[in-house]
Amino acid sequence: MEIPNNEQPQENLEFKNRLNLSELQASVINIKKELQKVIVGQKDMMDLLIVALLADGHVLIEGVPGVAKTITAKLLAKTIEVGFSRIQFTPDLMPSDILGTSVFNVKTSEFEFKKGPIFSSMILIDEINRAPAKTQAALFEVMEEKQITIDGQTFKMDEPFVVLATQNPIEQEGTYRLPEAQLDRFLFKINVEYPNADEELEILLKEQALENKTKASKIATVISGAKIMEFRNLISQIKIEENLLKYIANIVVNTRSNSFLYLGASPRASIAILVASKAFAAIEGRDFVTPEDIKRATIPVLEHRVIVTPEREMEGLTSKQIIAQIIEAVEIPR
Repeated sequence: MEIPNNEQPQENLEFKNRLNLSELQASVINIKKELQKVIVGQKDMMDLLIVALLADGHVLIEGVPGVAKTITAKLLAKTIEVGFSRIQFTPDLMPSDILGTSVFNVKTSEFEFKKGPIFSSMILIDEINRAPAKTQAALFEVMEEKQITIDGQTFKMDEPFVVLATQNPIEQEGTYRLPEAQLDRFLFKINVEYPNADEELEILLKEQALENKTKASKIATVISGAKIMEFRNLISQIKIEENLLKYIANIVVNTRSNSFLYLGASPRASIAILVASKAFAAIEGRDFVTPEDIKRATIPVLEHRVIVTPEREMEGLTSKQIIAQIIEAVEIPR
């Protein structure tokens, strides 16, 4: 008896991606392998840093001193063949200290612009909340526009241009709190936790094995800046269904009407979730976004963009908990 064509077994059918993401996936795996030579645990931080890099976003890393915030950012930069600058923010730091300044050249009798450390591809800002407001404002202008204008001249940043900023949530003396409008410029906020006992032991074993070598010497460069730009172009082509766009919109709109939140998220947050969820899909080898990609992106995108009401804050509720409740309350598209 013959089986009708529409009832033939489907075992031999293969569904292929429209986009070839194999090179992107392999590069992400290589970056993680290099970081794991030195960094113990912190898998979420690694994933979020790589996604931010692929999604053309800046990252704020928050955690107590000594939990590998700075070293992870430095080692990530080492895996990529791009320029790297580290800037230590202090209360006496001026905008010209990071942007650069015009210097009079006696030989030519003209002013020449001497570029500051911001002119690089990957910028690590240590303790961003220690610099005064005018210095912070100068930095955030570069983050948003990827260019600066000094003495009528416009200077564009090299691509890829990513700022990784750290801050300490405990010690507030001598710090300048980042305003909400400036926090909104960061794609993600990553909270770095203490390692557990097993991870603490592994950290000590790796430190012992260094034998006077630097941590950076163990890390190899595995990808170029030009390749990062290629991957960003690929990620922009990843598909997302309209019902998933509605899902993102519903989550963000719910932050604005939630009685536990004093300030909800802006449309910039919706766009951030969109681009981050595409990058999450790409590192998983998919050319389409799923609800799980959106969930992974939502908390690190929204956590620093909403403000908990004083009453709920006194009760111990955090923005992360409230966002998690909102995600659970919004119906997942089928």
